[in-house]
Formats: sequence, structure tokens, C-alpha cells
Amino acid sequence: MEAPMQTCPISNLPITSKHNWKSVPAGEDYVKRLDLIGDNIFHHYVESDHPITLNSMSIDLVNKVLEESGIKDSPLYLLWDMNNIGNISYQYKQGINNIVYGSGLDFKVVVFYNIDESCRIIIETFAAMAPNTMTVLLRDDYADAMTSLIEYQSGKAPEMPAEQEVDEEDTMKNEFLATIARISWLNMLNQKIFLPTVEDPFYPYFKAIDHMQEDLKARDESHEKEMQHLKTESDQKLSQKIIQLNAQVELGKKEIQRFEQEKAALKSRIAAQEMELTRISTAVGEKASTLHMICDQIRNLDIEQPDKQKILEQCHNMIETELTEKRLKTELTVGDSEFLSKLQKKHPNLNQRELRVSLMVKLNYDTREIARSIGISTRGMESIRYRMHRKLNLDKHKSIKTYLSELAAEMV
Repeated sequence: MEAPMQTCPISNLPITSKHNWKSVPAGEDYVKRLDLIGDNIFHHYVESDHPITLNSMSIDLVNKVLEESGIKDSPLYLLWDMNNIGNISYQYKQGINNIVYGSGLDFKVVVFYNIDESCRIIIETFAAMAPNTMTVLLRDDYADAMTSLIEYQSGKAPEMPAEQEVDEEDTMKNEFLATIARISWLNMLNQKIFLPTVEDPFYPYFKAIDHMQEDLKARDESHEKEMQHLKTESDQKLSQKIIQLNAQVELGKKEIQRFEQEKAALKSRIAAQEMELTRISTAVGEKASTLHMICDQIRNLDIEQPDKQKILEQCHNMIETELTEKRLKTELTVGDSEFLSKLQKKHPNLNQRELRVSLMVKLNYDTREIARSIGISTRGMESIRYRMHRKLNLDKHKSIKTYLSELAAEMV
């Protein structure tokens, strides 16, 4: 949607204004606008009811106007209304540099007007550092600005008489401002600083700029070295972390491999134990059957009854011992094997018989059954338990049964 067509009162050229030819900076309370006067004159201004600081410059608005107005390969002219602009930020100056030196736009004449005194030195600095292909003018108001622009556009710009002597103070001022702008705005720290003669009253100012440029260059070099040092340090730390991670991964692989080997060994051991249990079970069954046959034969013997009873009791004890042995071997599970392995690692001073007694205590066999299984008397079994209590380093109030149950519970 376009606003009603207006005409410039100074040039009589038509003014094109569109509602979308504007930019609202983020977080700001003003609007930047761009109108087109004639075919190639841009008019830039801000809508605000109070003084503002220009904080960001974007070429997007210019490109939008160029695209929608169809301007191609044409010299451009710019009127810049500075009304209500009290300051220009460093970021905005960088944006100006991008348009002047990096956008490829051919601005022939730029005219600033309604310039507040607080911004004048900034505009003068821009004018001093502008390229030779661009003319920058400072004027009081719109009428003066448009009149000057039309004169330059038509080729009727006033020329300085050849005989007129150039004002040395203005020349030095422009050179000073241009040098400051190249250092501050463009970060050109390797440019050669113009130095007048030592006797020249402007020499101290330019010499001060020369020293400032060297200081800034040294600061940048120091900063670059520091950044390089930080990068090197960061790369070294990253490399070390990668090495540690790779080593950890390799260690993990070895742990997995060791675990698989132990798992295979345990499976092999279990298989062997199962075969042994089958053999023992068969042998025990055969022995028990034989003992039962002997008992039957003893009953038929013609001997004194007390002697016969004594022999039968011994046979029954032997049968009970064999059956206890069979139960113990049959009940030996993977968990029991792991329990014995852990007990042996924790108490390597225990012998094989004590390990066997420990397992039977854990499986709730009583003292009499354990004594029969290992072929000793009940009194002898008590002696073994006493020695085991000391080897396990148990408090006198803590039983072997309680300790072994707690050890088994830790494995769950």
C-alpha cells in the first residue's frame, strides 16, 4: 500500500513512500524510514518525538527499496535527515562502513542536514574518510540540502576558483578526522600516518595518533597471542581428554574380555562339577545299596544281639554319612561356588576342609551331620569351629553362621 503521491517542493520531483519501507530496531522506540524522490534519490529519516541514538545499521531496507522500485545500475543519491538524532553508536558506524565499502552500492552524493551539534563531529569525520568517488555535504535544512544535491546531480556543483588558496587548517582538520576514522571505524592499524613537519603546530596531534596506532597494534598483537595461547591450551586439553577416553574405552574392552573369560571358565567348571556330581551320586547310590545288603545279611547272622546291634548301628551311620555326602554334592549350585570363591579370596588362610565346613554351615547342616561328612567326631568338629572362628577374625559374640550369612547376603 502506497501513501498518496507527493511532490518535493524544492525539486518538484515525485516522492514515493510505502508503508513497508521502514525498519523498527529491536528494543527501540523509533522507526527508520526511507522514501524515494524521483528515480534515484533516497531520503532517510527517523520518526521519533525525542532525541535518539542510532544503534544499528542494516542494508536490508536499502535493498528492499531498490528491489521494489526497480532501480538498477544507477548512481544513487542520499538525503539524510539528522533531526532528533543525538548520537551514533560504534555499531552504527560499522554499518555505515559496510554500506560505503562493502555493499557495492554507488552513492555519488550524501547530504546530511538538521545536524545536532552533538553529532556534527561524527558527520564531519565520516565526510573526511569517505572515498573520493563520494561527495559528502553538511547542510542546515531540507531546502538547502536538496538544492545542493540537485546541483551536484545536474553537474552544476560550485567549483572552487583555482586561485583560491586552500585553507590549511581545514585540510589538516580533515586529515586528522580521516586518520582517526580509519583507525577507529575501520581498524586500519597498519596505515602510514601523515606527519607534518616538527615545526608545524599540528605535529603533536598527528604524532599522538601515531603513538595511539602503535599502542593499539601492540594491544591487538598481545590479544592475538593470548587467544592463540588459549587455543593451543584448549587443543592440548582436548587431545588429552581424547587420549584418556580412548584409554578408558580400551580398558573397558579388556574388562569385558576378562569377564567373558571368567564366565567361560565358570561354565566349564560347572560342567565338570555336574559330571563329578553325577559320578558321586551314582557311587553313593551303589555304596548305600551295598550297605543295605550288608545290613540284611548281618540281621541273619547268628551272633550275640548286642554285638549285632552295634554292627548294624555302624552300618546305618555309614549309610547316613553317604546320603549326607550325596545331598551336599547335589545341592552345590553356582551361587555356592561363587560363595566359596569369595570366602577363599577374603580368607586365604582357610584350608579345603574348613571351606567345606563353611559351605555346610551356610547350607544349615548341623554339627553332627558335618562331623559325619568329614569323618570326625562331634568333639573334633567343635575344635574345627573354634579354629575357624579365630581365622575369620570374628568377635566372640558373633557366630560363624551369622558371619557367613552376611557374606552371602552381600553377593545378592
